[in-house]
Amino acid sequence: MSPFRPVDEQLAILMRGVEFGDETTRINMEAELRQRLAESARESRPLRVYCGFDPTASDLHLGHTVPMRKLAQFQELGHEVIFLIGSFTALIGDPSDKTSARRQQTDVEVYEHAKTFTDQAWKILDPVRTAVMYNGDWLSKLSFKDVIGLASNFTLQQFLVRENFALRFGKGDPIWLHEFFYALMQGYDAVATQTDVQIGGTDQLFNLIAGRKLMEAFGLRAQTILTFPILVGTDGVLRMSKTTGNHIGINEPPEVMFGKVMSIPDSAMRNFADLVTRWTPNEIAARFGQLERGELHPRDLKMQLAGEIVAIFQGPEAAAAAEAHFRTVFQQRELPADMPELKLVEAISVVDLLTNTGLAPSKSEVRRLMQQGGVKLDGERVDDFALTITPDREHILQIGRRKFLKLVAAA
Repeated sequence: MSPFRPVDEQLAILMRGVEFGDETTRINMEAELRQRLAESARESRPLRVYCGFDPTASDLHLGHTVPMRKLAQFQELGHEVIFLIGSFTALIGDPSDKTSARRQQTDVEVYEHAKTFTDQAWKILDPVRTAVMYNGDWLSKLSFKDVIGLASNFTLQQFLVRENFALRFGKGDPIWLHEFFYALMQGYDAVATQTDVQIGGTDQLFNLIAGRKLMEAFGLRAQTILTFPILVGTDGVLRMSKTTGNHIGINEPPEVMFGKVMSIPDSAMRNFADLVTRWTPNEIAARFGQLERGELHPRDLKMQLAGEIVAIFQGPEAAAAAEAHFRTVFQQRELPADMPELKLVEAISVVDLLTNTGLAPSKSEVRRLMQQGGVKLDGERVDDFALTITPDREHILQIGRRKFLKLVAAA
């Protein structure tokens, strides 16, 4: 009896979120993966799956976690996972998402950055079931003759039609020869590891296909490739990267992570929800449906998103504390400096307080405001018509967008 789940069940999990930008490629890769999963079950042999990560900085960020979570799914289904650190490829730098050349790192910088990579990876992957490899172990041993042999499998035209190179070529910007070698090196990683499946971002498609071509050139069965959308950074436009400063590190303090998520533009929320959260497709659709119908404020959805992301990497208690910190530090900045102040002698309901002070003309108007989310106490939406305020501490009552009332205990 096979130790693996049924093929259709595995396929549904593993193909979720896969995007190639080309339906034919998707159909072909899904068929290949189905065949490999069937063989795996028949032979009781786990698939070998890998993804490479260049240590261009000392910390992993949310963008790295997108393919890592797919590795974790393969792991949970009983397959072998390789966490490949690009100790050699990082010396050149991947040009895939760049319209200018990357700065080349030194050996010392690369290995310093790599030190923290694996420790942080265990937030997602199982360290017991993960093989960590360094591509410097084989790439550094290639001779110049070997490199020429790898290059003989590709034409210059194949590289120049890549979007980033084409843009630079069209503008007359330099394209350095060493940048072409990156795809050869990443492709050779597939040969050296002899894996069944490689995972990467959609911007990596050329490099992953290069791996398939080189495996065939070496008489090996070409790996199946799965690519996933790119997570944008806090600017909502560029790919998340520490180089561009738009990253959210998975090891940053909870309040910093929370605040950075809250800083993303509304247009980036769906990208984050799809790629980083644990929400199901139905849950995501429901939340954004509420947003489109005006039943959920963009800020409130972003608060949910920030809390979910912090909880994934730091735990629910840290997420709650980070939200409280954000409300205290950031939301209070929006409060007017000249708020009217009211001294409370005893507990009073929100309804009576609003009608007695004339902030609302009637109890029915208060109910309407509450139903529309127009009444907030200390930054939290009030939807309980019977809510009572006690003079135990200072409170801020907000009605609509512009009316505020500071409530303090009478001396």
